[in-house]
Amino acid sequence: MQLIKVAAAILNQTPLDWQQNTQNILNAIADARQQGVTLLCLPELCITGYGCEDAFYAPNTCHQAMDVLAEVLPHTQGMIVSIGLPLLVQNQLFNTGCLIVDGKIAGFVAKKFLAGQGIHYEQRWFKAWKGGEITTIRLPQSLGGEEVKVGDIYFDIGGVKIGYEICEDAWVANRPGRDLYKYGIDVILNPSASHFAFGKLEIRKRFVLEGSRAFGVSYIYANLLGNEAGRAIYDGGAMIATNGEMIATGKRFSYDNWDTTVSTIDVELTRLAQIQNQVPFEEADDYRHRVQVDFAYPSCAPMLPQNEGETWEQSNFLKEEEFSRAVALALFDYMRKSFSRGFVISLSGGADSSAVSALCYLLIELGIESVGINRFFEKLGYINALQAMDRQAANIKEQVAQALITCAYQGTRNSGDVTLNAAQKLAEGIGAEFHILNVEPLRENYVSLIGEAIGRPLNWEQDDITLQNIQARLRAPSIWMFANLKGALLLSTSNRSEAAVGYATMDGDTSGGVSPIAGIDKAFLRQWLSWLETEGLHTDAANFTLPSLHFVNNQQPTAELRPQDSNQTDEGDLMPYDLLDEVEELAIRDKRTPLECLQMLQPRYPQYGLEQLKTWTDKFFKLWCRNQWKRERYAPSFHLDDKNLDPKTWCRFPILSGGFKKELAEMWAYE
Repeated sequence: MQLIKVAAAILNQTPLDWQQNTQNILNAIADARQQGVTLLCLPELCITGYGCEDAFYAPNTCHQAMDVLAEVLPHTQGMIVSIGLPLLVQNQLFNTGCLIVDGKIAGFVAKKFLAGQGIHYEQRWFKAWKGGEITTIRLPQSLGGEEVKVGDIYFDIGGVKIGYEICEDAWVANRPGRDLYKYGIDVILNPSASHFAFGKLEIRKRFVLEGSRAFGVSYIYANLLGNEAGRAIYDGGAMIATNGEMIATGKRFSYDNWDTTVSTIDVELTRLAQIQNQVPFEEADDYRHRVQVDFAYPSCAPMLPQNEGETWEQSNFLKEEEFSRAVALALFDYMRKSFSRGFVISLSGGADSSAVSALCYLLIELGIESVGINRFFEKLGYINALQAMDRQAANIKEQVAQALITCAYQGTRNSGDVTLNAAQKLAEGIGAEFHILNVEPLRENYVSLIGEAIGRPLNWEQDDITLQNIQARLRAPSIWMFANLKGALLLSTSNRSEAAVGYATMDGDTSGGVSPIAGIDKAFLRQWLSWLETEGLHTDAANFTLPSLHFVNNQQPTAELRPQDSNQTDEGDLMPYDLLDEVEELAIRDKRTPLECLQMLQPRYPQYGLEQLKTWTDKFFKLWCRNQWKRERYAPSFHLDDKNLDPKTWCRFPILSGGFKKELAEMWAYE
């Protein structure tokens, strides 16, 4: 039996924040050392941050990364530590994992398969390393000045063979583990920057488990944590598996800057699995690819598996739990990394603004549960309003909410008592600062001003869109004033369903610095609000619910921009939200033509006639094309699944296009 204590760390890094990133790395190493860990895997590109974008091109980025590496080396004495950073080789940039052994660099493994789908754009900055290729570089004097190997290599450290699959490497069919198996690898390290998406954890688990089983290895998976650069959310979720068995899983959505997941692996046990495997022997160029380093492993005791995960992960409402935790953590990190002193929301009493307000409160609830009241306050130490509070007060969460969340209801003659009551009850329920503003005089002034300019009074028959939009737009200056007064972050409240068809007023409800729910559909939001009212988050104490959401959930979604006797509803203006989301998925994610969408909709929505489905499909495609300019101007949104419409990082579409005229004509001709 040859036991080694190993660990995977999750880190909440920030692009180009050299001091904090270094401190997080050193804290994780110190934490691992304190627990007796010998082999530690840190995440992909954790020195620089993953989301540096075109700053990866800057020579200073690589120079600073090397300086951080030099600072880290002395802290790895007696350990084996993997750390991720960009590396310049012959004027080409590579995404690498550096293996440090007992304070010295053993070599760099370069990523072979670069992520280029969805939010990822690695091919813009990095080159993919060609399988089988190896070169050498001379380290700067600050790193020892020695010559080390770079590329498609593995390490023999004190008789234990260690290889790499860097994030995307493990997601492809021809994963490097297949070649590593030929060398009799004992341990595969996977330093990752794998952003959160619904259901993605199960995919990660599968390739970790299958990699450990098929290759007969111990597999160590590390990941980033939190809102790193503004859009992508990293959930952490470190994993350690051996021979197809998960032996340790780590925290997800932690509010800490780092966390380590520790276990003990038995090298002889994985070697036994390889011995018993009936795969034919295949000769490999072992010497050329091997980096050999002497190392004496300390003794350690076996550990029981710790693979149950957190209790909330066993919930029957996992998507709702993940949504709550992902967006709340993203908002918390966005606030503190931008040094904003809270949030401002134009709270209409409708589903969207209520969801955003509730999510702001959840970051308080979940943050304090995650790291404790003192650490929570420490992470927001720049907000003076929090520092004078009695942290032991029974209503401390409500006090924090009062300081961090400002909501304003801005009514006109077309607003109703139902939405005002819903907004007021929710603000009271979460403890937010709440204001009621009567903006009807402003609306009247604008309508009168333009009527005088064009020589006739505006009316709903001729000027419907104009009269609707002015109500949404005139709310923007006052809510921005609250944000300026507070030094807080104004949150936009548009959802993805509305973004798809432009059902939002530019410079009205789209106003804000970040758009927390622009990555999620309206149908799910309504479902989530009902869940939060009645079922609620699983927390350490008890399920957390927001009963005050009853007043929001007990109404039909409406923009309240037309006169009340028009009985305006969102779905009346558009189409049923579930059907809209279905068309969006078919047309935008799956790239289907209007006719193909129609044919897919027919069996799924048999309650609607063919002509009605044609009308709604036609409306979607026309509105989609007409409103690309709006999507280009939306505030940054969070990525939550594979259906995001963000044109800067996910779904690119021309601002001007042919509008699917030919394709829509073919659809209308279909019988």
